[in-house]
Amino acid sequence: MTGTVLVTYGTTNGSTAEIAEAVADTLREQGLGVQVLPAASVTSLTSYDAVVVGGGLYAGRWQKDARRFVRRYRAPLAERPVWFFSSGPLDASAGERDIPPVRGVQRAMTRLDARGHVTFGGCLKEGAKGRIAKMILSSGKGGDFRDFDAVKEWAKGIGASLARV
Repeated sequence: MTGTVLVTYGTTNGSTAEIAEAVADTLREQGLGVQVLPAASVTSLTSYDAVVVGGGLYAGRWQKDARRFVRRYRAPLAERPVWFFSSGPLDASAGERDIPPVRGVQRAMTRLDARGHVTFGGCLKEGAKGRIAKMILSSGKGGDFRDFDAVKEWAKGIGASLARV
């Protein structure tokens, strides 16, 4: 593949954006052209040959900007290779076992014939926005459960797949 990969994401407190940047950095290391954009900022998919979409998980749903992106660009996404990732568990579970996509993401994967999905651990730190986030933090259940080595390994798989295109 000689074109550009779009890595886009929906995030509320920035954790998913940091995962998207790590995915993009790994793809760049593999010689791919990559652009990283918040899902709400994307205006067209014409200049992209492949897309990686990430969404933070909130109460069993992808963050709204990621959901809207997939709905808005359903037709062009169906014409290119696409991968999904989720971020969210505030514990070590994402590193211990494969966590399947939430129902809405699974439906989108089926419709778009997505090439893959992974769930990474999430991150919730002091200063996070939202009433529920503040409740989670006040109960002592926040923290950073992201595994950037796992993120890089997953992104390397995407790069290898695109090298064969």
